Amino acid sequence: MQAGKFEIPDSELKFTFARSGGPGGQNVNKVNSRAQLHWNVAATRALPDDVKTRFATQYKSRISDAGELLIDCDETRSQHENRQICLRRLAEMILAVASPPKKRIATKPTKASKQRRKQARKHRGAIKKLRRKVDWDE
Repeated sequence: MQAGKFEIPDSELKFTFARSGGPGGQNVNKVNSRAQLHWNVAATRALPDDVKTRFATQYKSRISDAGELLIDCDETRSQHENRQICLRRLAEMILAVASPPKKRIATKPTKASKQRRKQARKHRGAIKKLRRKVDWDE
């Protein structure tokens, strides 16, 4: 499978097929059209270590304790199309973490933004001041 500049060998990808749930009549009851892709992220040699760690942190809720990612699809009635959708999803996930995130450059707030913030605080304080109980004796 090709994901950008990364090539994942087919031997690392394992597919299982099951019956889909929900409405669909005889097709759902008889045909194993749901595709489930199993891929061991921890053991793969196709990705560099930095990409692997970004992948593991980004998708930690989808990776099992054994380091295996599970992607399933039962969108179409075709087993082949569901299999292709699983592969496409995996490629999108890898491409999302392929490049390292940009480092944030610390900047200071501008003078105008400081003035706007100060003005907004004064305005809010004035609104709250109007809510106070009025002393009519003075």
